[in-house]
Amino acid sequence: MTTYNWDLIERLLHEVQNGASSFTPRPYAEQYAAQKAAEGEQTENLDHLKAVAGEYEKLLLARGYIEPRPDEQGGSGSNYILTPRGSSLLSLIDSSIPGNEHPRQVLDEQEDALAEETFDALAAKAQIA
Repeated sequence: MTTYNWDLIERLLHEVQNGASSFTPRPYAEQYAAQKAAEGEQTENLDHLKAVAGEYEKLLLARGYIEPRPDEQGGSGSNYILTPRGSSLLSLIDSSIPGNEHPRQVLDEQEDALAEETFDALAAKAQIA
């Protein structure tokens, strides 16, 4: 089973949603770790966390959760937009939405929750949210 750091993925998706001029996952991982430390939580080794953030960027792009921002929307080749699949994922795991624990638990129970077919089937079920 593939497990994911949903908090880190949420952070990356929010950065995409906020339209950063250049998407840079490593500094976002640093900010994520600093936020968790400020909240008194332990985080993984920072270098490992940065590497994971870079891998998540590749995975989210390859599996259609994010895509390059079109030129007419200010695309620079290094910034992204959320796809409908990415928006759906963010709405399921968003920690600012009460009850996000259940969707994360359901996602964790899958062999690979971010596999396109698996996620699309889960997201189509109203009872997951």
